[in-house]
Amino acid sequence: MATDCDVLIIGSGFGGAVNACRLASAGAKVIVLERGRRWTPQTFPRKPDDPWVWDEGNPVARHGWWDFRVFPHMTVVQGAGVGGGSLVYANISVEAKPDTFTSGWPQEITYSGLKPHYETAGKMLGAAKVPANQLPARTRLLREAAEKAGFGNLFEQLPLAVTFDEHWPSTEPDRYDAKYSKTHINEHGVEQGTCVHLGNCDIGCDVNARNTLDLNYLAVAEKKGADVRPLHLVRDIKPIAGGGFQVAFERIVDGMMKGGSLTAKRVVVAAGSLGSTHLLLLSKASGSLPKLSPRLGFGWSSNGDFLTPAIHPFRDVEPSRGPTITAAINLLNGEYQGKSIFIEDGGIPDIGRAFLDELSKEPHSDPRAQRMAATLLPLFAGGGLLKNIMPWFAQSRDAADGRMRLDAGRLMLDWDVTASEDTMNAVTSMHRKLAFLTEGLPLTPLTWTAGRDLITPHPLGGCNMATEPGKGVVDFRGQVFNYTGLYVADGSIVPKALGLNPSRTIAALAEHIAAGIAAGL
Repeated sequence: MATDCDVLIIGSGFGGAVNACRLASAGAKVIVLERGRRWTPQTFPRKPDDPWVWDEGNPVARHGWWDFRVFPHMTVVQGAGVGGGSLVYANISVEAKPDTFTSGWPQEITYSGLKPHYETAGKMLGAAKVPANQLPARTRLLREAAEKAGFGNLFEQLPLAVTFDEHWPSTEPDRYDAKYSKTHINEHGVEQGTCVHLGNCDIGCDVNARNTLDLNYLAVAEKKGADVRPLHLVRDIKPIAGGGFQVAFERIVDGMMKGGSLTAKRVVVAAGSLGSTHLLLLSKASGSLPKLSPRLGFGWSSNGDFLTPAIHPFRDVEPSRGPTITAAINLLNGEYQGKSIFIEDGGIPDIGRAFLDELSKEPHSDPRAQRMAATLLPLFAGGGLLKNIMPWFAQSRDAADGRMRLDAGRLMLDWDVTASEDTMNAVTSMHRKLAFLTEGLPLTPLTWTAGRDLITPHPLGGCNMATEPGKGVVDFRGQVFNYTGLYVADGSIVPKALGLNPSRTIAALAEHIAAGIAAGL
């Protein structure tokens, strides 16, 4: 049976972009449906009335930059747009530790097996460390804290998907100016600039120095013929007679929703942990995919994310200058309280107040939504005090025991801190220790101390990779159990917390999945 395309990809983040690139390059006719808009430096949100927020309840009216999902005791932060999470993440492109894959994964998935894919992803993303002569004050503070805590040997700079200029005038008074960014054409034929440490990574780099997916993987995919369609919200996936699938969607056109559908021989779901799980739950509930695993929605993880702002009154930390995250103290081997934690420096755009103001508006007036504001407000207290704030950040290996489910079609997340509490307490304890050792005053958020509420930008799981449908949703190839030709390739297939930034692992897994699909074209 003729279909509209060979491969239809849902989502354009790390999983979708990699598959679009590789499969289009292999000669497949590829269509990518992305719910968000296509962004450029000219359209990045900046002012309070700009499109900051994506509203899942009313995407026609609000299809902006950030998507906040508020659940009991957990808020998930996501990006929306062509490029997916690469638009809003902190650029970290780090490999998972080898011991990550010794348990909880299908035996075919190993660190050594993924290593070539890690290297390919790193090259495509232009991963590089901040040049030694450009280390932000936050990086130096983190290194000093590590040394004073006795963990100096565990301090490491992290590779970032950022294009740096070794000759950036780091000592000039006006160095944080776009005029110092060097414009060039990258290896994929796309114009970019070099980093001038503006600090706006999470809200879009004004000089295009961040190597977001629209500038590499997706750019290659489109040159090879892939058709990337923004503002398409997929609602259902259904097998069709003779093989293949019909994908039903709504698209935002002229201020309204219009329905439509496409058929494809193969479908790759890559809408992220929440998006992919929600779509498959809906498709199972509708009867379109009744044979999906009973484990669909289980095994969700926040990747142990935590933020502790600290006031350092005797030093200029300048969290709004430099890449958002640059380095880490790697305690994943359990050196502190026997817990696997990964401490990082954090940054914050200096216009974040506008973002918080937007968050407080309808339809985000539910008191639970204020957890985000309550966590971040200390960063902006006192106006000029921001330069003395260190956002101590962390990730860790939590219990990965959350569950996503439907309630009248709405995605719900059941998450209980109990099994992860000791790990999170180790994170907060280390944050306090590092702050005190460097003459700082840690401000552990009341959202945690009083309510045991957390926020994560790194949701994982829900469509977990496993050996059989009784244990997970997809096999080691990323193919959905019981549905040949249907794949999932994003953070939702990661079956356990990584304890560090997951983007490069998701990209490596997507490279692995794409290679398998391409071999069968």
